[in-house]
Amino acid sequence: MLQDIGARAMGVYEYLLKGTDPRLWSYPLMGSPVNMSAILLTYIFFVLVAGPRFMANRKPFQLKEAMITYNFSMVALNAFIVYEFMMSGWATTYTWRCDAVDYSDSPQGLRMVRVAWLFLFSKFIELLDTVFFVLRKKHGQITFLHVFHHSFMPWTWWWGVSLAPGGIGSFHAMVNCIVHVIMYSYYGLSAAGPRFQKFLWWKKYMTAIQLVQFVMVSLHVTQYYFMDSCDYQVPLFIHLIWMYGTFFFVLFSNFWYQAYVKGKRLPKQDSKPGLKGKANGTTMVANGKHHKKGNSNGTSNGSSHHENGSAHAGKMKKS
Repeated sequence: MLQDIGARAMGVYEYLLKGTDPRLWSYPLMGSPVNMSAILLTYIFFVLVAGPRFMANRKPFQLKEAMITYNFSMVALNAFIVYEFMMSGWATTYTWRCDAVDYSDSPQGLRMVRVAWLFLFSKFIELLDTVFFVLRKKHGQITFLHVFHHSFMPWTWWWGVSLAPGGIGSFHAMVNCIVHVIMYSYYGLSAAGPRFQKFLWWKKYMTAIQLVQFVMVSLHVTQYYFMDSCDYQVPLFIHLIWMYGTFFFVLFSNFWYQAYVKGKRLPKQDSKPGLKGKANGTTMVANGKHHKKGNSNGTSNGSSHHENGSAHAGKMKKS
């Protein structure tokens, strides 16, 4: 029986690999899911085992300059990705309704492939969010949902980019990057020190920005269910994106209610190392992102978000 299950699983795996876009095969990490899976497994091992052991008898690293550089570099990267998504279709040829994937070798089709890959690659860069937490001994920020978001979501995005780089399914990626520009800006300024606190009056609106993101993503793909016909080539991704947006909207709405309506403060950071249910369920501050994924992306993205910068009152986890 186990052999039969294994054979079927391999059959599905080989079927999916045959459907990947050959235009992406030459890009880093895109030849097969093996390398990217190894990176994510290494990330999980470092975050849960190797990193805490390494830091056990050491003082937390400050990393102020590194975090400032990292956060503002992520602002620039995400802003560039948004621009490329717009120029690759969303501000040029897309209808913002049922937009199919352009699998041709046209200049615009290839440009969309490049930015879709760059979006995916940025998710691997974001693994540094958690690395900073480990090195700074911010163990309370490393919840289960935070780690889940930063590991499982890039893995699923790899398949999304490999099978359908562009079209209606890329809208959530563009919106996620817009949100990340805002979030990483906040955490970059936060990491810069007290003299920049006067510029952070908009901190309380970050959860609202996340809620708007999830509403936009869910409403956009909801169009699909009311269309007489739609030629988008991988409908499965429509269903997954809708579920993702709706799920995280519920989580963030609960955080908003608990933090701003009932006036409850989120739990203080736990001093004990380890995974504590982060991200999509609790507020995490992912180096710059507010996620209720525990950390999410919402990321859209969700995403997971941490405060790689400085302590953030009201922490949950992102997308």
